[in-house]
Amino acid sequence: MPSKEISVSSKSRELLKKSKKGILNVIFSRTSIVILLLALQVGGLLLLFFRFRHYFPYYYAALALFSLVMVLRILNTDSDPNMKITWLVVILLLPVAGTLLYVYIEHDIGHRSLNRRTDEIFQRSRGLLPLNGAEKKLEKEHPEDASLARYLYKTSETPVYEGCDVRYLPLGEDFLKALLEDLESAEKFIFLEYFIVEDGRMWQPIEDVLARKAAEGVKVRLLYDGTCEFARVPHSFPAYLQELGIEARPFAPIRPFVSTHYNFRDHRKITVVDGRLAYTGGLNLADEYANYIHPYGHWKDTAVRIEGEAARSFTLMFLQMWQVRDHTLSFEPYLSAPAQPHRQEKGYVIPYSDCPLDNERVGEMVYTQILNSAQRYVHIMTPYLILGHELESALCFAAKRGVEVSIIMPAVPDHLLAYALAKTHYKALVDSGVHLYEYTPGFVHAKSFVSDDLRATVGTINLDYRSLRHHFECACYLCGTDCVKDVEEDFQKTLAQCQEVTAQEAAHIGFKWRLLGSLMKLFAPLM
Repeated sequence: MPSKEISVSSKSRELLKKSKKGILNVIFSRTSIVILLLALQVGGLLLLFFRFRHYFPYYYAALALFSLVMVLRILNTDSDPNMKITWLVVILLLPVAGTLLYVYIEHDIGHRSLNRRTDEIFQRSRGLLPLNGAEKKLEKEHPEDASLARYLYKTSETPVYEGCDVRYLPLGEDFLKALLEDLESAEKFIFLEYFIVEDGRMWQPIEDVLARKAAEGVKVRLLYDGTCEFARVPHSFPAYLQELGIEARPFAPIRPFVSTHYNFRDHRKITVVDGRLAYTGGLNLADEYANYIHPYGHWKDTAVRIEGEAARSFTLMFLQMWQVRDHTLSFEPYLSAPAQPHRQEKGYVIPYSDCPLDNERVGEMVYTQILNSAQRYVHIMTPYLILGHELESALCFAAKRGVEVSIIMPAVPDHLLAYALAKTHYKALVDSGVHLYEYTPGFVHAKSFVSDDLRATVGTINLDYRSLRHHFECACYLCGTDCVKDVEEDFQKTLAQCQEVTAQEAAHIGFKWRLLGSLMKLFAPLM
């Protein structure tokens, strides 16, 4: 337990809890006010439209012609084919609203400042993590993985590392235990970046350690996604943590203005301790992730703990996102930590990130490369299966050329629309020889690929459009490390608790799921 000097008073914590509960608090909360103001803006636009509806016939023809021009323009862009189809249908069904919406979203209106800021940050941080020679050894041992490493360095500027100690953590309970021990060891700084943070039994012991370390002089920073303010934490959460000496801020907090800025969420999960060790994976900091509560049955999630030089890449990832709102923070003091002693652990580690603003689909390229490189098997765990044509083709092609491709998904979904969309892929995948399994104890939230006892990736990237196109993401690619076998062993243990989707089941999906999936597939690229 933290000392009285660094503990928030019971009154302060009670106020924090009350800020999340009660009908009046909900009605008059910042989130409700934001939703109301957004609704008023949309209502105002509709009112303006109907006010001038009498003039509509005069400019409808011109707008229809403009819509035709927009259709031709969309057909000649280099965007994703599925995205093209979605926009074409929207514009043909709603020429006025569809065209305006397309122009608004596709021309960066609403998030140009974010785009400029991230470009500036990435330019400033270019070259801070130079190549160290490990990529040459990887080239000799595994040329296919070396080609991927070159791509990742070009897009993410994260080098190949060797001699790192990598531990695979197969459950949230394992992750929490290891995390608390490592947080206690911090001497200089602790950085945490998570999509979801929520006060509860998982967060409380983490908060206690963070408060104690901050009182000891350790720099503690927490970055969480702004959507948490809808239901997970109150708007006053950063001020509350500031009393503990913890710097905290939301990424892209929801404001009372209609903007495409909110489409890009920080879905990453990163912890860095002193620049010498790091965590990433599917786990957020809320009770369901450690199975303290069971909203969708047993919660299956995974993470990796990386100790060694590779932790610096995660340090840089955190600092890049933190600087979106902090123009004064310097990179160098946190990246110039003394070099870690070279370990004897075999294999190579490549941390990587994916930014939705640079037109590079890094996460998808890594998954596709694993599928195309596989000789014997590719085993996948993912909570969602909302695929574009290219990734579905890669999965089917791997299976057709004799690679055993198996995918574990939840049997208990957390989002019915996503579950319905997943089922629209079942028949094509199963007919091609892909094995689909549903985790009967509950919900799989892990995001992992493992192949041929040689390579694996564990991180935050789901097999859906949001992760592959619209989110800030991260992961860790492993080649030849000892823990690759641990990823595979965990897959097999999880598989023993799954039920396979048969060819007959895949061909005869229930009418409700087929109807819902067919309707939502049109909008899948926007989900």
